[in-house]
Amino acid sequence: MIVRYVLMLLLSPALAACSSFVTVSEPGATVAQARGPDVAHCQYVGRIDSQTRAKVLISRNPELVQQELIDLARNQAATMGANAIVALGQPESGTQSFNAYRC
Repeated sequence: MIVRYVLMLLLSPALAACSSFVTVSEPGATVAQARGPDVAHCQYVGRIDSQTRAKVLISRNPELVQQELIDLARNQAATMGANAIVALGQPESGTQSFNAYRC
């Protein structure tokens, strides 16, 4: 019994490093991830700064962290009335900025 408890304690951080903390909201699901040329004729709505945990005792999967940043930006863009986001650079230490557009 104690061995199982200790094993669960040791594995918890590893499992947290692999799991997602963010889900896309229903309105956020309607927001597209775009590139600069895709939004050339769209209306700029605002800037979004996303942040999530890049480490939970150990570094998390970088692709998972980046997807969470995108999902957070999509959710925020939807609340701003935008339907497209464009990343401004690469993620760094669990943060990334986006521009939001209405197309």
